[in-house]
Formats: sequence, structure tokens, C-alpha cells
Amino acid sequence: MGRGPIQSWLAAVCVVALAVVELCYEQVMAEPQVPCYFIFGDSLVDNGNNNNIQSLARANYLPYGIDFPDGPTGRFSNGKTTVDVIAELLGFDGYIPPYAAASGQDILRGVNYASAAAGIRSETGQQLGSRIDFTGQVNNYKNTVSQVVNILGDEDSAANYLSKCIYSVGVGSNDYLNNYFMPAYYSTGRQFSPEQYADVLVQQYSEQLQALYNYGARKFVLNGVGQIGCSPNALAQNSADGSTCVQRINAANQIFNNKLKALVDSFNSNSPDAKFIYINAYGIFQDLIDNPSAFGFKVTNAGCCGVGRNNGQITCLPFQTPCQNRDEHLFWDAFHPGEHANIIVGRRSYSAEKPSDAYPMDIRRLAQL
Repeated sequence: MGRGPIQSWLAAVCVVALAVVELCYEQVMAEPQVPCYFIFGDSLVDNGNNNNIQSLARANYLPYGIDFPDGPTGRFSNGKTTVDVIAELLGFDGYIPPYAAASGQDILRGVNYASAAAGIRSETGQQLGSRIDFTGQVNNYKNTVSQVVNILGDEDSAANYLSKCIYSVGVGSNDYLNNYFMPAYYSTGRQFSPEQYADVLVQQYSEQLQALYNYGARKFVLNGVGQIGCSPNALAQNSADGSTCVQRINAANQIFNNKLKALVDSFNSNSPDAKFIYINAYGIFQDLIDNPSAFGFKVTNAGCCGVGRNNGQITCLPFQTPCQNRDEHLFWDAFHPGEHANIIVGRRSYSAEKPSDAYPMDIRRLAQL
């Protein structure tokens, strides 16, 4: 017997429904663009590594995290950080866990080693208490690698797996903020010219990059230092009108960034099986400061939450009431951009909107290699 029109219609509906289910299943099961994402840095990307150490550089209390689904986690933002945004764009289901909480199979997706107040130099940020400097973060990564070897069964399998992952490094800010430009605590400002200091930092930085390379890293994202001289803290302390960026600080940051970009060329020339890229956070931030209204910002010189001039004398206090118009503030507190700014920087790091955003390519293209 042939099928009537109703049966034929039902059969067609079932075929379409099955195709939709399969499509949904594929989307749910879609793999991220890289198997894992490892993050090294400071408070700009710390997501909880300082929560349980003796440090003044902590953010595991409200109003930090006021706009984040999980509330206060240790992120120095009202919401997401740049690496949270990049993890989403890379296709990860959920955010990369902090080293302090990562365990078992979780580490195969990557680990965030960042620590607030950390720098390239071991003494950087010591006036704030404990922190995990860049060398310590790299040592923690080596510990993770031994765990990856155990999970995957042998070193060759681990090396092959890790070679496909992305390694994001963003250190250096505190070496200026909580070292070079803090003469009451540190002698580096008297000891080195800005040029000499940048050379010393980049030399130490390159040694740790080499250590990461020796332990399997092949796809590197080196994030330049942002405009520290434009932070509410720098404006509160050093700007006569409270809105003109502090040029001597920004000039020193640019010297460091230029040497970091040159380091990318050097590593790419000498490590043919690896790829290094540079993210121009300084330049992206310049766009936000030069033309804030184009990005929805109304306040670029004061924190949404903080104390004193420009809300920049100290950071956000526990349970302090922040501003209501958070997305209109470039800065969340005395030092850190808000979620809205982090989303812009994260998106442009992943997929460059201007040729100057990333060199020689952006994270999206690096992931495809």
C-alpha cells in the first residue's frame, strides 16, 4: 500500500526534525579551535590564583564580579577579563580554570596561572604581599606538563597535544606600576634608564619564553603593556588636570612594547617550529581614549569604583557601591579596565580590526595554524 499525504508529510517532518537534532548535537559537541589555552599574567587576567594567599592584591569580594555570572571570583573587573572573552571566541565551553583550582582532566583544556601584582622581576609587587611572579607561573606550568604526561600516557603524546595549544603571556605592567615608578619602595628607577630597564625586562621575559618552549609551547601570544599613564591611579597622582595622561610613564611603556615586538621577530626567526605574535594592547586602548563615544564610553579618566581623586587613589573597597553606568566607564577601578573595555580588547586581539592590532597575525589565524 502506498503512503497517504499525511504519512508522507509526517515522514518529511521527521527527517527535518532529525536533521535539526543532529545539527544541534554537532553544535553542542563542537570542539574548540585549539585543545587548550594557557594563560600567564597579572591582575588584568588573574581569575582567582590570589584568593587564598597572603596578599593585598585580591578581588574575591563584591563589588568585584558584580556583573559576572559567578559573582566575585578573584577577577579584577566587574565582569569578564580579556582572556575570558578570547576563551569564548576560541570556542571553549566555560572559562579556563585558575591554577589554584585546576585538577584532573580539567587541565587538558588549559590553565590560568596569572597572579595579581606579579611581574617579570621577582621583587615586583612585594609591597603588596605574596604573588606568583612570571618565573613562578612558568614553574607551575612545568608541574602541569608532568600531569599532562601522566594523563596522556607518554611525553610524545603530551608534546604533540601541547604544540596545538595557545599560550597567552601578559606581564610587565607591574614592573612599571609596582616597581620602576615607585621610588619609595624600589631602586630600579634610579638604577636604570627607561631604555636599560626595558632591556633587562625583555631579557628575563625571553628566558621564561624559552622555558615554555622547552616544555612544549609552540603558539605564543605576547600581549603588550597598556597605557599605564592613563589609569585613574596615574592621573590621580601625577596629572595636573586629572585627565591628561602621564607621558613619562607611557613613554617607558612604549619602549618596552617596541622591544617585545622585536622579540617576536627574533623568536620567529630562530624557532621555525613555533609561532609568536604580538598584541598591541597599547594601540587598541589609544583608540578607546581618543574616541570614547564611538565605543560607548563617557568617562575615561576615573574608576567606576574607588576612593579619592579620579576614584584612583586606591582600588574598590569591600561592598563599596560602584557607579550605575558601568559600561560607560573605561576603567572599573584605579588600575583595571571594566568588562566593556575588556570585551573590545579581547575581540580585537582575537580578530584584528586594524592592521596595527596584532603582529604578524591575530589569535584567530594563530589558532588555525
